[in-house]
Amino acid sequence: MRVLGYARRRVLFLPVGLLSVIILAFLLVNALPGNPVGVIAGPAASPEEIAAIERRLGLDRPLWERFVDYVANLVRGDLGSSYYTDRPILSEIMRFAPATLELVFLSLTIAALLGVGLGTLGAYYKGTMADRTSRFVITTFQSIPDFFLALLLIYLCFYLAGWAPAPVGRLGLMDEPPPTVTGALLVDSLISGDMQVFRSAVAHSMLPVLTLGIYYSAYFARSTYASLVPALESKQVEFARACGLPERTVLAYAFRQARTPILTYGGILLAALLGGAAIIETIFSWGGFGEWAIDSILQLDMPAVQGFILAAGLATLLAFTALDILVAVLDPRVRYD
Repeated sequence: MRVLGYARRRVLFLPVGLLSVIILAFLLVNALPGNPVGVIAGPAASPEEIAAIERRLGLDRPLWERFVDYVANLVRGDLGSSYYTDRPILSEIMRFAPATLELVFLSLTIAALLGVGLGTLGAYYKGTMADRTSRFVITTFQSIPDFFLALLLIYLCFYLAGWAPAPVGRLGLMDEPPPTVTGALLVDSLISGDMQVFRSAVAHSMLPVLTLGIYYSAYFARSTYASLVPALESKQVEFARACGLPERTVLAYAFRQARTPILTYGGILLAALLGGAAIIETIFSWGGFGEWAIDSILQLDMPAVQGFILAAGLATLLAFTALDILVAVLDPRVRYD
């Protein structure tokens, strides 16, 4: 019952956090340097044309009036429309977000498997050559910027070896995408039973997933190492070994003590990648949420930038709330007051 009460309080905090994100999104976008009207109108526009565009977009009104209208539209589920495409921002988010979610979940899976494996190897064989090798690999993964790693993988795996297809998007240029059901190509191709498109989607996702998976595996590895070493040296583990339990069971007990920091890192990285994979998406022409946000920022498409900040902020709030509740359920040491 105490866990349910804690979960209820965390869920009730969501509207307060969302209101903060709304205010932050509006103020940040409207405080950005640059004039979107000038970009839309072009350098040859007359003052009368610029004034007409400002009136049409409502940018000639006071800031507080625009904020009130913005909040009123949000209550009705209207995030506005793009200055350039005139498409609703909500539909744009729904169109681009599945590609990013697919990339993020696949990358985190690779990062967790590789990182937890490396961290466990170093912690279990602490002080040995395996530990030193593990730490060297982890440090190497973390010291290489993700965009440089992406370019390096493209050069090695595509240009030199030919193991991967060209970084031209989620499918090849001649591939026909499956009917949209979820927006995630791997899932939609399986639903439609088109295995040729599925294999193409897997091949094109290999390099971006490896890039993010290798880079972020270092965070999982360091968290696993830092939490598993004291767990393996704890009195509970010593007692389990003294009882003659198999090493596999002993390691499982140690993982139960170390799982909270690992889960916490996973939740933080999930929230960070929802909007933080933009550079990798751009390099691989992924057509995801982050790439759409970069294009919107460069065009000073204010409604689109506001929508991106709002959607990324809401996703972060939901991820952290779910993480807090999950940790409270799994870890009896969590206090609920």
